[in-house]
Amino acid sequence: MLDIENTSLAVIDVQGKLSGLIHDHEKVQTHIGYFILAAKSFNLPILWSEQAPDKIGGTIKPIKELLDPVAKPIAKRSFSCWGEPAYVKHLQKINRRQILITGIEAHVCVYQTAHDLSRHGYEVHLVADATSSRKALDRDTAIERMRAEGMVITTTEMAMCELIKTADHPEFKSVVSHLKRR
Repeated sequence: MLDIENTSLAVIDVQGKLSGLIHDHEKVQTHIGYFILAAKSFNLPILWSEQAPDKIGGTIKPIKELLDPVAKPIAKRSFSCWGEPAYVKHLQKINRRQILITGIEAHVCVYQTAHDLSRHGYEVHLVADATSSRKALDRDTAIERMRAEGMVITTTEMAMCELIKTADHPEFKSVVSHLKRR
């Protein structure tokens, strides 16, 4: 179960033209945006990565605008965020053991990051409706593999309700209003 005091959000590689080619890209981008707003509201630390931004392009404008100025992008060349020392250093600095993962592509950068985080003792919660790949088969295969490797597969609604725990939480109304729009 997610604990708001021990959770951080990872936004992985929502970049350039690639983001528009992703299966269900509008829904995925909407859910990632919602998580960024929730993370800001809940004071969750945010880890923001960009895969080879000099080649792929930067984070798409709607997501970047939500992330600025609360987070800064960490450029990487390795598919796994764990392969970038600056990312690992930031992760260690925030000192949260539960990581909500969103982003693209599920079968490459998201999977390899989740695998490495899990291998290093982090509790990985993949937000299935806030991550995807260009092909639905690649996305579905990545989710199956992460589940088989012991990572928690969750959804936007499930994760948000776990974080707030009660209808009395000050953010409950905003959570419910977003869920009604989905």
